[in-house]
Amino acid sequence: MRALNVTKVAALALTFAWVAGCSSTSTQTDSADMGGSMGSDSGAMTSGSAGMGGLSGSELPAEVANLQTVFYFDFDQSTVRGESFADLEAHARYLASNPQAAVRLEGHADERGTREYNIALGERRGNAVARFLMVNGANAGQVEVISYGEEKPAVMGHGSDSWAQNRRVELKYAGR
Repeated sequence: MRALNVTKVAALALTFAWVAGCSSTSTQTDSADMGGSMGSDSGAMTSGSAGMGGLSGSELPAEVANLQTVFYFDFDQSTVRGESFADLEAHARYLASNPQAAVRLEGHADERGTREYNIALGERRGNAVARFLMVNGANAGQVEVISYGEEKPAVMGHGSDSWAQNRRVELKYAGR
């Protein structure tokens, strides 16, 4: 009888030890899991050259001041729309003729999807625009891609109109 009680106590102790070993807490953050270089608080993922400050409005170079700087995407897509080609080609020509110029491509997604999925989708959209610019003459060192996912919506709302405006890539030229 006494041997049976010792066996039960040993089995119970092993069970607690096994459960405690399986319930360890991870010390990794989401950014470590993604394998990319993400900002610590913003949830943004970047690639390319770093440290760009953005120019806007009248600060834009004259050659690109009148061009579209926000490019929209279809739901769950990262393909550059045909309607964006002319302006993107003009941006690429400007970058090719001004090697000191640099641009940051900020990829965004609408609120649907998980945070991780939207970060990846924003990055795919930014990379699609980056590839378009580089194929048309821009240098890879001039382009930085950053993804905010759903973190910085252009429009607040939960309908198709606001979602359409939030699925975008914004071009921001760096300060000189």
